[in-house]
Amino acid sequence: MTLTVGDVVERLAARTHPDRAAAWDAVGLQVGDPAAPLRTVAVVHEVTEEVTRRVEGEPVDLIVSYHPLLFRPASRLVADRSPAGRATRLLRAGVSVLVTHSDFDAMPGGMSDTMAEALGLTDVIGFSPVEPAEQIKVVTWAPDEAIIGLVEALGDAGAGRIGEYERCSFTMAGTGRFTAGPNTSPAVGQAGAANEAAESRIEMVAPRRRLDAIVAALVAAHPYEEAPFDVFPVLANLPAGGRIGTFAGSWADLVDAVNAQFRPEGLRLAAVDGMAPRRVAVSPGAGDSRIAPAAALGCDVLVSGDISHHRMVEANDRGLSIIDAGHAATERPGIQRLHNLVGELVATDEATIIPNLGRL
Repeated sequence: MTLTVGDVVERLAARTHPDRAAAWDAVGLQVGDPAAPLRTVAVVHEVTEEVTRRVEGEPVDLIVSYHPLLFRPASRLVADRSPAGRATRLLRAGVSVLVTHSDFDAMPGGMSDTMAEALGLTDVIGFSPVEPAEQIKVVTWAPDEAIIGLVEALGDAGAGRIGEYERCSFTMAGTGRFTAGPNTSPAVGQAGAANEAAESRIEMVAPRRRLDAIVAALVAAHPYEEAPFDVFPVLANLPAGGRIGTFAGSWADLVDAVNAQFRPEGLRLAAVDGMAPRRVAVSPGAGDSRIAPAAALGCDVLVSGDISHHRMVEANDRGLSIIDAGHAATERPGIQRLHNLVGELVATDEATIIPNLGRL
C-alpha cells in the first residue's frame, strides 16, 4: 500500500500523543491532504520564509515542523510572507505541514529529555506540567458482560488515555434500580414493573474536545434502550513539560556544557553567589513559566530561554540561578531527535528524508 500523509500523522501521534499538548498550542496536521501519497518528508524547527521558498522550488510531500505555522486563526488566505500566506503557498505547491510542539516537549525521549541528556544530567524527573486542554470523566453503568465492549468503544473514541497507557478504566459493582414504563423494552428486567439489576459503574477520563464522539460511541455500544451516563470536569494526570536532574560539575562546567551542546549566539547569566549547580532544571524554548516550580522544587539552576531581566532578578531572589541560552538554541538537540524519530516512522516505507531543510 502507498504511504500517505495521514499514515505519518497517525504514526507520529502514537508516539507524541498530541492530546497532551498545551491548551494554547496548535499541533497536528495544519496544511494539506491526509490522503496525499508521501514519498519525501523534511523536518524543520519552523516553517520560515526560507523553508517555504525552498519547497516551492523543490516540493516535498510533508514538512514536520516543531513550531506551529499557524498559531492564530487566519482571516484571509493570500500568498504573501505571513504565516497564512505561507500556508497558502504550500497548499499550492502540494506540501503538507504536520506540527508537534508541546506534546513533543513532554514526550518521553522528546525535546525536554534530549535537553537534559545533552547536559549530562542524571536521575532525571519531570516537572512543571504543560497547560492542558480541558479534561472530563465519563461515567456509565452497565451489566458486567457489557464492560469490555464499552471500554473498547470509548477507548476507540478517545477516552481512557493516561500517559503511555490507553483504555484506562475503573469499574465498581453495585445494584441498579428502575421502573420500566409499559412501552419500554428493557435489556434486563420487565416492562411495566420495578426492577433491580446487578450493574457495574464504569469510569474513563478523556479530553473534553472528544466529548461528542465519546457520547456517540457510548450510546451505540450500550446494551440499554436508554444509555445512562454522566460527564464531570476533572484535573487529569498531566504530562511534565520540563526536566530536573543532577549535574556533576561546577558553574563554569555547566556554562561550558550549555555552550558546547546548544551553540547559542550568546548567553545571559544570573548566578546566585556561592551556588553549586547540583540540581538543574531545563526547559526548552521560553522558560519564564518554569521559574516558580523550579525554585519550589529546590533547583539550583534553570537552563532555558527568553527570560526577561526582571524574571531573572525574581529567580535569584528565590535562590535560583539562570542560564538563558536563547529560545532556538535550547531546542537544537531536540530537533535532531525529532528528525531521527520521523526517519524511524517512514524507514520501512522507503520514504526519503530531505536533509538540511531549515534545520538549526
